[in-house]
Amino acid sequence: MIDTVLFDFDGTIMDTNDVIIGSWQHVYRTLRGKEGDLEYILSTFGEPLEYSMEKSFPEVPTEEAVQIYRDWHHEKFLDMIKLFPGVTEMLKEVKSRGYKTGIATSRLRKTLHMGLEKYDLFKYFDAIVAVEDIEEGKPAPDTIFKVLGKLDSKPETAIMVGDSRLDILCAHNAGVPSVLVGWSATLAGKTKEDFAPGEAPDFIIQKPEDLLEII
Repeated sequence: MIDTVLFDFDGTIMDTNDVIIGSWQHVYRTLRGKEGDLEYILSTFGEPLEYSMEKSFPEVPTEEAVQIYRDWHHEKFLDMIKLFPGVTEMLKEVKSRGYKTGIATSRLRKTLHMGLEKYDLFKYFDAIVAVEDIEEGKPAPDTIFKVLGKLDSKPETAIMVGDSRLDILCAHNAGVPSVLVGWSATLAGKTKEDFAPGEAPDFIIQKPEDLLEII
């Protein structure tokens, strides 16, 4: 019996793909004078930024690469983001049915709030956990456990909706069923058979309204 629905933000609720890719390419151009491989950039989606920058640009201090990324990202963020079609209608229906809702994201709180404010989405969420609120990022279960604690919810009565492998693993590690969105930039077109044993999502949806059939 599901009473709590948790959502990732980037790539699940909000289409931030262009601004994330643009921010990465800005770092590549700044530090290496050329753009990076798109497939590799997409493979980092869902990772904590510091971790991604440390492994991608070991030749420079991590905080320098992170700052280059964030300066460009913050400047372009509001102009480049957009909601995925059908998300607002789905969130409205989830709330109208009485489910507790939360966001479990690896994004910084500042830009997360900017995106939610732009599209008037705060009213659809009862609790929000950003990367500053946890000690260990996805795929560790900390993010989900933190949201569940705020909502006074249990893993066995919750479900996690996300777009990345890390979202799915985070849910598995927290003992929460997982839903993969079919509009994922990195996992679009995947079926459960495409995942390693124990890493497949419990459900895959193609449109936001499909979630309503699961919960």
